[in-house]
Amino acid sequence: MKKALVVLLLAGLGSMAVADIQSPPGSKYTPIRKLSRALANIFYGPLEVSATFQRTLEEEGNIAAWSHGVVNGFDRAGSRIGYGLYELVNFRTPMYKESYRAPYPSDTYDHVGGYTEFPTSAGFTSANYVRSQSY
Repeated sequence: MKKALVVLLLAGLGSMAVADIQSPPGSKYTPIRKLSRALANIFYGPLEVSATFQRTLEEEGNIAAWSHGVVNGFDRAGSRIGYGLYELVNFRTPMYKESYRAPYPSDTYDHVGGYTEFPTSAGFTSANYVRSQSY
């Protein structure tokens, strides 16, 4: 009876153990992803001009969009193309923090210098199912 109780207790404790079988956080960042990110930044980086113009127009108005939005857009486009060329030349080497992650200042967009991993898309996107409308 004592043995059965010990076996039952060990089996119960063993079933509560949770193993971490997920892939590590850096596993999605591979040399191929770095190469595709480099090509996307080179070819679609110039779209930052129109995207930054549009964002500035919606948030700050017409005058700011035509002055700050355009200049900031060209700056962001140049940064994207520069990062793309940098990553294209050494896509096989883990450079940033010993991984293949993007070397951008930030992973979320902000007006000062944050960049998403891939550049903005042009035209209609079907990713957003709910859109806010402003008049």
